[in-house]
Amino acid sequence: MLNPNLSTLNQYTFARLGQILDDIAPISNYEPILFSLGEPQKPTPKILSKTIAENDHLWNRYPPPNGDKDFRAAAVSWLNRRYKLPTDFLDADVNIMPVPGTREPLYQIGFICVPPEKNGQRPAVLMPNPFYHVYQGAAMAGGAEAVYLPAEPENNFFPCLEDLSMDLLQRTAIFFLCSPANPQGTVADKIYLKKLIELAREYDFIVAFDECYCEIYRDDPPLGGLQVCSELGLDLANVLSFNSLSKRSSAPGLRSGFIAGDPKIIRRYGQFVTFGGAPIPLPILHASTALWSDDSHVAENRNYYNRNFEIAAQILGPHLDINIPPAGFFLWLDVGDGEAVAKKLWEKAAIKTVPGELMGRDGVNGKNPGKPYLRIALVYEPKVTELGLTRMVKTLFG
Repeated sequence: MLNPNLSTLNQYTFARLGQILDDIAPISNYEPILFSLGEPQKPTPKILSKTIAENDHLWNRYPPPNGDKDFRAAAVSWLNRRYKLPTDFLDADVNIMPVPGTREPLYQIGFICVPPEKNGQRPAVLMPNPFYHVYQGAAMAGGAEAVYLPAEPENNFFPCLEDLSMDLLQRTAIFFLCSPANPQGTVADKIYLKKLIELAREYDFIVAFDECYCEIYRDDPPLGGLQVCSELGLDLANVLSFNSLSKRSSAPGLRSGFIAGDPKIIRRYGQFVTFGGAPIPLPILHASTALWSDDSHVAENRNYYNRNFEIAAQILGPHLDINIPPAGFFLWLDVGDGEAVAKKLWEKAAIKTVPGELMGRDGVNGKNPGKPYLRIALVYEPKVTELGLTRMVKTLFG
């Protein structure tokens, strides 16, 4: 029998984008440029293929569910470097779990961590609106109500925590927060993160910090959830951090990351992997260890994306009010009507973008906060980025 909670999965962002654009034939004398996909186009570091080749004799071995000591130690070492954590803050054996990318565990904690009831009510899973579609999937998988919290410019594109009612907080099971934010690229400050962690402790819900863009920033490294716990002298109860090599190392096809945090949840996730999850194969695990141990290629990535934002400011700045975000690789442009502009760009310029409303849902006021926006992924090499943005300006502004 099919699970009725999954019946709305056709609301997946790119399935909806297909519904909007598939009947539109793009102009034929242009090579299509897909600014729609947040898929890094920069080549992966050579250390990746080299390490996999050195370990190709391990493909015939079953991988352990929790990886190996070298991987977990590399993850802790990176977290300590990146977030300036005390060396005794994390225990590699109880606070770290390797995962096949972060999309999978973000979804899976929906059925691992959402109880049938919370304080006698249907549980709620909270997420910013607009949001990464997997958060909604996690709510459905856990049989919870997905609650879409407006993330608008007046609050730095994060949900307003002061607007959350006690009734909602009492039945909250998971609160997803992406910082740096996808799609807006904004960064939550220490006061905001501290407040959210305090609410999680008070009302006993999990804060799932999606921090996959934390290494792609313009100036200052964004704060992280574990860092705030450390600086405030807190333990890791109710806190999870999700980290991936997809953006950090331009390796989405590697399907490798880790979760860190509350040892009870890490242990529960490990039990799930033992019965029905997907451990990381050993050659990939060793390549991942090498990538987490190397920061030089990450600095190159930042320069690559920062150059693209400089190009965007030069080309789009004279025509649109653009704000270069402090982190991430997306432009979140207010164009008035994202869907109308996306259709025009695909038809007239062979440029595919994502209307912001596809990443959002109507709120209680009937308003979709993503409707005016267009998401543009600046993932191509600078030459292609310049070509695509120039084509956009010509199409939209003559």
